[in-house]
Amino acid sequence: MLKKNHEGTWAAREANAEVFSDGATMSWLKIRSPFIIASSLLGLGIMLFLVLPIATTVIGASASIYDAITDPRTTSAIWMSFYGAFLSTLAVAATGIPLAYILCHYQFYGKSFVDALIDLPILIPHNAAGIAILTVLGPNSLFGGFLQNFGIVFVDTIYGIVAAMAFVSAPFLIRSAQEAFAAVPIAVEHAAKSLGADDLKTFMHITLPLASKGIFTGGLLSWARAISEFGAVAILAYYPKTAAVFLNDVFVSEGLGAALPINALLICISVVIILVFKRITMGGTRLNRER
Repeated sequence: MLKKNHEGTWAAREANAEVFSDGATMSWLKIRSPFIIASSLLGLGIMLFLVLPIATTVIGASASIYDAITDPRTTSAIWMSFYGAFLSTLAVAATGIPLAYILCHYQFYGKSFVDALIDLPILIPHNAAGIAILTVLGPNSLFGGFLQNFGIVFVDTIYGIVAAMAFVSAPFLIRSAQEAFAAVPIAVEHAAKSLGADDLKTFMHITLPLASKGIFTGGLLSWARAISEFGAVAILAYYPKTAAVFLNDVFVSEGLGAALPINALLICISVVIILVFKRITMGGTRLNRER
């Protein structure tokens, strides 16, 4: 009975979607309630608010985007953003995936507090995050001073960029990994252990492969979030300049006109990243449905 209702609901939604996709916008509005019409208009308003600034920037600076692409300062800053985000994602994955597994599978004292702390980097201002990291990893701090003895300096180095990016992007990967681990059937893990597999083998051969799609999605989100970080990176490692820091530097020193082409280029790159991300995630979803 439940399955039948579920299928009926989806059939109705697909029928409604077909009506809208056929271009019969007015007929679609006529058969809806005033609430649906008001919701559509309000939704259109927020979409215009989101799209218009982006479209205006790209169109207005389209003639100068090539100059931004060929500027070695711009390409170097973009490369630094991609490289730093890649390293930060690897660091978060190496530490965040085990944490997500523990939080998903075990109960311990203070678990709810630890779980709440994961979302803290999303909530605090990014420049505050940079200052907080600086107090721990700066050259005058205990931990930062210790690492400096081994040649690891975080202020104005790639290490600082990676640390700042990892701090602000970690929640995205950890949360995605938690959801992915929670979706793995416990019975499958118990079956592996009953056949003699220890915790490590069960994790490596059963849990991790089954959760890999969700973890990969979280890794993409974490990487994309790290690329766009400005506040924490600017506080901890203004040099070497990432794309966001370089854009701010050009805007402050050379004005809006000089910053617009770089801004348009970064927006185009962001759109490409979103499209690739959607393509990957939607492809995986369709594959799962076909199975």
